[in-house]
Amino acid sequence: MEKKVNALMIISFIFLISFILGPPPQPAMAATPPKKNTTSVPVAVNVGIVLDMQLPGPQVWLSCISMALSDFYSAHDYYKTRIVLNVRDSKQDVVVAASAALDLLKNVKVDAIIGPVSSMQAHFIIDLGAKARVPIISFSATSPSLSSIRSPYFIRSTVNDSSQVQVLSSIVSTFGWREVVLIYVDNEFGEGIIPFLMDALDALNIRVPYRSVIRPMAREDEISAELYKLMTMQTRVFIVHMLPDLASKLFIKAKHLGMMSDEYAWIATDAIMNALNTIDHDVLDLMQGVIGVRPYIPKSQELTSFMNRWKKNYRQNNPSALNAQLSLFGLWAYDSATALAIAVEKSGNFSTNGFWDQDFLRNSSSTDLESLGISKNGAMLLKALLETSFTGITGYFKLDGGQLQSPAYQIVNVIANGAKEVAFWTSEKGIEKDLNSTANKISNTDKAISKSDLTIIWPGDKASPPKGWVIPTSGKKLRVGVPVKDGFFEFVNVERNSDNSSTVTGYSIDIFKAVMSSLPYAVPYEFIPWENSDGKIVGNYNELIYQVYLGVFDAIAGDTTIVANRSQYVDFTMPYTESGVSMIVPIRQNQQKNAWVFLKPLTWDLWLTTFFFFVIIGFLIWLLEHRINDEFRGPPLHQIGMVFWFSFSTMVFAQKEKVVSNSARFVLIIWFWVVVILIQSYTASLTSMLTVQQLQPTVTNVNELLKNKAYVGYQKGSFVTAMLVRMGFEKFRLVEYNSVDELHKLFTIESGNGGIAAAFDEIPYMKLFLATYCNQYTTVQPTYKTDGFAFVRTFIYNSFKVQRYFG
Repeated sequence: MEKKVNALMIISFIFLISFILGPPPQPAMAATPPKKNTTSVPVAVNVGIVLDMQLPGPQVWLSCISMALSDFYSAHDYYKTRIVLNVRDSKQDVVVAASAALDLLKNVKVDAIIGPVSSMQAHFIIDLGAKARVPIISFSATSPSLSSIRSPYFIRSTVNDSSQVQVLSSIVSTFGWREVVLIYVDNEFGEGIIPFLMDALDALNIRVPYRSVIRPMAREDEISAELYKLMTMQTRVFIVHMLPDLASKLFIKAKHLGMMSDEYAWIATDAIMNALNTIDHDVLDLMQGVIGVRPYIPKSQELTSFMNRWKKNYRQNNPSALNAQLSLFGLWAYDSATALAIAVEKSGNFSTNGFWDQDFLRNSSSTDLESLGISKNGAMLLKALLETSFTGITGYFKLDGGQLQSPAYQIVNVIANGAKEVAFWTSEKGIEKDLNSTANKISNTDKAISKSDLTIIWPGDKASPPKGWVIPTSGKKLRVGVPVKDGFFEFVNVERNSDNSSTVTGYSIDIFKAVMSSLPYAVPYEFIPWENSDGKIVGNYNELIYQVYLGVFDAIAGDTTIVANRSQYVDFTMPYTESGVSMIVPIRQNQQKNAWVFLKPLTWDLWLTTFFFFVIIGFLIWLLEHRINDEFRGPPLHQIGMVFWFSFSTMVFAQKEKVVSNSARFVLIIWFWVVVILIQSYTASLTSMLTVQQLQPTVTNVNELLKNKAYVGYQKGSFVTAMLVRMGFEKFRLVEYNSVDELHKLFTIESGNGGIAAAFDEIPYMKLFLATYCNQYTTVQPTYKTDGFAFVRTFIYNSFKVQRYFG
């Protein structure tokens, strides 16, 4: 009896729990709990497959689609729908692909089409899908020109090529390259990414001097001719965007021509890197050092399991395909098929007669476009696809705007027979070493980028990145004019060689060469001395600079000063020296210096007063000490000597006698303070007399020169001549000089007798003169403001060489 009660209580408890919790959860598409052995017949949903079945890659992708459906329906055998694949071979032809899609739509009446392979084939098929309202799902057509904006029925279950342009431009900017050449295939796939890539590079001030376009079926000689053209240019950084087959031909020829050496940098887009494992190992050996980008696929147990199962199944079904490899497109094909299967089930009941036919065109031919019907299930299936999201083998699958969301990117380096991970890129953080860490972030916008953060083996097996440019073997050289001087060779010096060539040296030339060598690209230039047949300068500096305006020179490298009137017809770079014009004059010789100069710091009254106080202090100390201190006693002459000795010895603190009286100590404290002040004042005054006085200029200001109608000097060819005339100097009182020694000689001659009283010149020249004759001359204020030395360039010089760097 007790057991029956317990059993009834247990049964009652189970019913109570069932009532509280409700019925067990059911799948959204099932009206009854799932059963493994259901007797209902699933609805067959026809789906078309358009792939280039003659190629090994699409064969692999088809196997991935079949595995995806098999895996999905094995896990969901209670679903009411089943996708039936209808495969068509597009035979690598746009017209055949369109014909295959038309056959699937009109005759098979498929509810969706997976494919085609290429972006070129996709264009017309997308239009067919839009007309029939059938979703076109492509996992390999990556061209940005294929957009869901053109047709809402186009689903791109892969990454848009435009997503990688920020990664590519970040890499170029990271290594400080300012120019890059684009190499891409001449079709819609190759051209689609170019506008986006150009904009991304331009935003980082990276220039594209040349775009190399190669036909899809280019012969080896065509590729060689294009590579030879690139070898004559200065840029050595290439971004390659093409399919692996054509890329293999390109790198084979590049290796043959020596373009895989340490002076080249090759960057491959994901079109190559996504299928890197499908490229022949012999070609990979030639691609050593290439860097590239590809979408990052996180590792997972599901992905590892799938890849192992795929290898096993594919080898069993295709025993002759010994080297078949699974690329990223195969993984996207798997997830695309899974997404379609989920969407088909979500869509509800499919119409068995899936198209509305146009009655008046029923009897038209099977390939007549006007007879194409409209899918009854297409809109419903499209809506379900856009709402589908799940975690697939490639990560989180979610369509955004009709295409797969842009993932993080992986930057890889081709080494040995594979790719080594270098870094990652995300839209939020840019380039970083660790995808899950912010510690090693490399910013490509606000901060300078450290190249050492990226460990890469470059072409030529080098660890250091290429500089990205070389001196081109062809092209126009920059014509750089230089002044020919008779002096001040420290700034510019032109020497003639035995072969009639010129060697140009000097401080200004060294600055110019340093700037040119620091450019991130090559600038070929040549120095052209501006001289006559005698090797002398043709005119003054104004005339030299005007030659740039006339087009004789492209630039001027020398000690040319920025002056307002010159800036009216030429442009200047930033100055590279301090500015200003100063006056230099001889130093007045001090005639008062003699053997008794040490008496000059103090007047005679002060000398006598000081002597008197020394005697008084000595007497006062003797008076306070001689009664109680034996050292101040003795014969009268001894005591008188003690008075003078003690007082004068305090001047150098050399007294040896002890003072025992507090009164005497107090007097000495005050006296020591006075002695210190007196000695310091004397030392300062004597130092001033021996140094400062001898630096006094003979002329203190310009007005004194004008008042005395003195002759002044200026450097030959300088703009200072016009400045002196404006200051009020008469032209016949202006004397020119060419060198430091010549200027010194003019100062040794009296003004008016062929000499000068002062000279006016720019500060760099004056410093050079004073460095030679520092104890005979000095500069006098004021300093007249100028803008300093700079290089000259023309306003209308349009070359990319110097125009965008200087200044």
